[in-house]
Amino acid sequence: MVYIENRQDLEIELQEDKQITIEKQHRVLTVLGIILCIILIPLLLINIILIIEGFTNPNEVPSIAGYSPMMVLTDSMSPKIKSGDLIIIKEIDPTTLEVGDVITFFDPAGNGQTTVTHRIINIETIDGVLKFETQGDYNNAPDRLLVEAEAVIGIYKFRIPVVANIAMFMQTVPGLILCVFVPLGALIAYDLFKRKEYDKEKENEKQALLNELARLRLEKEKQNKDTQ
Repeated sequence: MVYIENRQDLEIELQEDKQITIEKQHRVLTVLGIILCIILIPLLLINIILIIEGFTNPNEVPSIAGYSPMMVLTDSMSPKIKSGDLIIIKEIDPTTLEVGDVITFFDPAGNGQTTVTHRIINIETIDGVLKFETQGDYNNAPDRLLVEAEAVIGIYKFRIPVVANIAMFMQTVPGLILCVFVPLGALIAYDLFKRKEYDKEKENEKQALLNELARLRLEKEKQNKDTQ
């Protein structure tokens, strides 16, 4: 009986260790899933909002509470801002801008929709119109045309490195599927699989315990018969 009890204690201890390991793995995966949702869901919501605003106000830069994400496609502001970065700009009164500020504006030499992010190197008022002379930090010469105050979109606040390419891809249907729905779907499927596996494991442990109890009961009955 001592041997049986020791073996039973060892089996119970091993089952408990295994259960603790499974629970730890489940907690780790749950935390990873939460982190993934925290990252992907806001990006998805921001993209949806920007897409909707882009359709409803095609002549304005989409913004959320005065902040607009802008995708950088060149290295004209390197090393402060690099191609592939996502920058956040904030709406501002152009009259409050100063030399040294980095601003995003509609390119005077563009088609009215092209935007540029450069640093202010000089401020002038010409014929009553406030204008800014700008230059990219990486460029050797100032921009050819001055920027009028009404062309200023906002002032640079901060950047998120290498996110522009991901954000651009996420605005496409394949991007949404690959970057959002596939990871979320995989996470949900894996969680369901682990839960099913966990339930099966618990059922097997329960059945094993019942079998062990039945075996011990039979051994006890046999011992009782032998002692009679």
